Amino acid sequence: MNKSMIRYILSWILALEGIFMFLPWVVGLVYREDSARIFLIIGICCSCAGLAATRKKPKRTVFYMREGCIATALSWIMISLIGCLPFVISGEIPSFPDALFETVSGFTTTGATILTDVEALSHCMLFWRSFTHWLGGMGVLVFLLAVIRMSGGSNMNLMRAESTGPSVAKLVPKLMHSARIVYMIYIGMTVLMIVFLAAGRMPFFDAVTTALGTAGTGGFGVKSDSIAGYSSYLQWVITVFMLLFGVNFNAYYLMLFKKWRQAFHMEEVRYYFLIVLTAIILITVNIYNTAVSFEQNLREAAFQVSSIITTTGFSTVDFNLWPESSRFILVLLMFCGACAGSTGGGMKVSRMIILMKTMGKEFGSYLFPKSVKKIKINGKTVEDEVVRGVNVYLITYIVIFVASMFCLSLENVDLITNFTSVAATINNIGPGLDLVGPMGNYSFYSNFSKFVLMFDMIAGRLELFPLLILIYPPTWKGILKKTKE
Repeated sequence: MNKSMIRYILSWILALEGIFMFLPWVVGLVYREDSARIFLIIGICCSCAGLAATRKKPKRTVFYMREGCIATALSWIMISLIGCLPFVISGEIPSFPDALFETVSGFTTTGATILTDVEALSHCMLFWRSFTHWLGGMGVLVFLLAVIRMSGGSNMNLMRAESTGPSVAKLVPKLMHSARIVYMIYIGMTVLMIVFLAAGRMPFFDAVTTALGTAGTGGFGVKSDSIAGYSSYLQWVITVFMLLFGVNFNAYYLMLFKKWRQAFHMEEVRYYFLIVLTAIILITVNIYNTAVSFEQNLREAAFQVSSIITTTGFSTVDFNLWPESSRFILVLLMFCGACAGSTGGGMKVSRMIILMKTMGKEFGSYLFPKSVKKIKINGKTVEDEVVRGVNVYLITYIVIFVASMFCLSLENVDLITNFTSVAATINNIGPGLDLVGPMGNYSFYSNFSKFVLMFDMIAGRLELFPLLILIYPPTWKGILKKTKE
């Protein structure tokens, strides 16, 4: 194992997190908040320590998937541990487990909160809370690859370990350029959303934090009622942008270079919008109330569907009060998730397509044993390795889900709350049903259950395997053996 390369990557991540902490410090200065100095102190310490550690460059820069997964998992744990310090030191979230839960939820773009009064936080803390969504949405290591030139030719292993979906491909031959293109699109869409929100007379601070939360499909709001208090125009803008950030960014790359035919023929994107449209129609009909306008019924259904399938987690109504069939559709959307290569969580539409086509292939083999049928997406054959990976992912997903459910059941909380808590955290959504619904929070869980849910959040954001490899004993077998010798 190339330990020096792992150390080098972690050093850069530490330095970048320190640099990013200067942003909430500036926000604190604007609003003249005493807690802003905490970000300045931590930012200076982290950036100086990280940059000092990067001066010692590894002699061997080549690393493999094992190192990529370990570096990725450790990076996310490290940024969460450091990112929660401002909340604890300022006393705005005095409990370390609670502050860590909030920070993990932020970086993993989950949006699950332990706060009962969001508006009690200072502006700099609210900004940092939303900014963690933006950083985690596209990935901190992808950002590292975009701004830091790393030689060795093995950097794809980092992107594979952090990016979402059954397979990861470069947009252009050079990985650094791929990462830059992705972040250019990401930044451009975020700025565009801020403009649209500001045009609707949303306060500028609210517009920035809401855009950051939407871009990362995270869902941390700056108001206790989430998005319910804003105008219908603003709710529609957020609905549209939630859906846009749930689209595979490869489609935007193709459109950027005027490859319209390829962009609009992406099978996953077509199914994604078909699922969204179907869910909106079904829920609109199911919740239709003649006491309010059709536009309001449609807007509430569209917003909640967009929020859940993209795993953003914003809300405009208490969907706990909706009919059972509508709530069931939302639970299904929790597991489905957005497109691969987007900032959304969940199992991803592409995996659902592969699973359904695999099932169809197996049914066909029973009827026609001698037939040879390949699974295709976008007209291209899906490699057997990818299909196997999807099947293994599903099995692993179920094992973690069941184990987490058992751990939470020890608290004697009702089944629906526990089930949707695990579903909402492992799929990086945020709100669930009943006690963890859009009007509730996760503060009632014990510290043990909160750590279980934190594990689920990180595992879900990293697509399970990087975090599991970190705690898988054979990963460290050779290293431990050398240490003993």
